[in-house]
Amino acid sequence: MIDLSIIIVSYNSKDFLISCIDSIKRYAGSIKYELIIVDNASSDGSVDEVKKRYKEVILIKNNENLGFGKANNIGIKIAKGEYILLLNSDTFFKKDILTKMVSWMRINPEIGISSCLLRNIDGSIQGNGGYFPTLFKVFAWMFFIEDIPLIGSLIKPFHPMHANIPFFKGDEFFKKVREFDWVSGAFFLIRNKVIKEVGYFDQDYFMYTEEVDYCFRAKKTGWRIVYNPDWYIVHRGGGSSAGGFSIISEFQGIKIFYKKHMSKLNFQFLRLFLKVGALLRIVVMGLIKGKEAIYVYKKAFEVA
Repeated sequence: MIDLSIIIVSYNSKDFLISCIDSIKRYAGSIKYELIIVDNASSDGSVDEVKKRYKEVILIKNNENLGFGKANNIGIKIAKGEYILLLNSDTFFKKDILTKMVSWMRINPEIGISSCLLRNIDGSIQGNGGYFPTLFKVFAWMFFIEDIPLIGSLIKPFHPMHANIPFFKGDEFFKKVREFDWVSGAFFLIRNKVIKEVGYFDQDYFMYTEEVDYCFRAKKTGWRIVYNPDWYIVHRGGGSSAGGFSIISEFQGIKIFYKKHMSKLNFQFLRLFLKVGALLRIVVMGLIKGKEAIYVYKKAFEVA
């Protein structure tokens, strides 16, 4: 029996990927695991390097960049573990947390999906997870309402770390066990049983928001989504994407989410909020960050 299948989707992140694999091998402890690398048509020598260094790794090479969800589905379909960990290539371990997290999941059978604390290279805390993007939450996000302390403190934001609300912005919020609506795909620990009930990632998403969609479907079937900061990994961020790609992709992802799960009327309101929010950010973020921000939010406006 394999306790854990670790799936890493990689795209032109050779050095990060090698660091990640080495840290797994060093800190896997006593857990029985298999490691599946799904390469999204990298051109940086990632495949050859993995072949040379790690004979035990299951390596799948795609002929094109399939994105996050579709590539993970390929790995999930051959995974044999009781639990499956979707792990970003730009992460690494500093302790054995895998044995402990799997044990914790086993004694909490109602938890279907979990994640751990994410730290930056300098040790500071990253946001991880949040609450479903209801129309009200998207409105509060796009119109900066969630940034008003007295009002914002009553809102559970879509992604708390991005909000300038003291209760959510501070590190203390992420130092406690939380039941979230969704957790980050950077470290996404899921029961194989959940996959059998819920299915695979929706392949209409290329990158970003697919984990929100998956958690939404899992919660509808009764599974709990829990963030547990008793354990942590380091997440460099930007290992396979850069610039404004994440912002633009998130706008696209939320549109897909609403089209699939919300009414047509709500979808139209969403598009209005996203477009107005993008326009506001062209002005506000343009003044703060300059031409690059203007370009990114112009693109976001176009896709909204």
